[in-house]
Amino acid sequence: MKKIAFTNQKGGVGKTTSTVNVGAGLSLMGKKVLLIDLDPQANLTYSLKMRTSRLDKTVYSVLKGEADARDVIVPHGDFDLMPASLELSGAELELANEPARECLLRDAIDVLYEYDYILVDCPPNLGLLTLNAFTAVEEVIIVLQSEYLALHGLSKLMNVIEVVQKRLNSNLEVRGIICTLYDNRKNLNREVVGHIREHFGSKVFETVIRDNVALAEAPSHHKTIFEYDDGSHGAEDYLKLAREIRNGY
Repeated sequence: MKKIAFTNQKGGVGKTTSTVNVGAGLSLMGKKVLLIDLDPQANLTYSLKMRTSRLDKTVYSVLKGEADARDVIVPHGDFDLMPASLELSGAELELANEPARECLLRDAIDVLYEYDYILVDCPPNLGLLTLNAFTAVEEVIIVLQSEYLALHGLSKLMNVIEVVQKRLNSNLEVRGIICTLYDNRKNLNREVVGHIREHFGSKVFETVIRDNVALAEAPSHHKTIFEYDDGSHGAEDYLKLAREIRNGY
């Protein structure tokens, strides 16, 4: 089993899109996949048409110790989902005094042996929920937008990962970096991706995710990119990326 967190403390970089579509791509290859929505905005959950008002239990219930992980998981096509809700927005304060509060997610999902991949969509910050994700997984994938400020704040993220490695999860490693919203026609995009590759070398995935209208439209139709438009650049790119991840890039 591989447990991977998709992260960036910036919003709008394609983190949720990457979590959903990498998961869908892996499931198309016959892998059993669980997605965990750990973002209080619940964008992953809503993009898959899971109405939290109709769900008795979510990942919030798991973190609070009010439900077992398997009781919260809901099927969605070829993969499963542990949904989020807006209640997560108060979790940072509510869980602040819990013993081993950074390990709540890890302890909850350690029993889920039936999955080949568990992918966690982190919130756009470096708070307690993100620490829970980093403690629960073995690998982190950083999602970077192909723009001028892509590397801004990245040193803070790397520092947090190093602290988690030392204090909470010695098995944690940065698996790779995904460059998203890439337009080969723009000199700036090419320069930024070149700079990212120069700085991080082999940590950067070969596949870049091209800027694609279908990727932006798919969530509004509550579909993965493969369900919405399997002939699009977005579907092509995420299938290639899923292969890289499966093959142990």
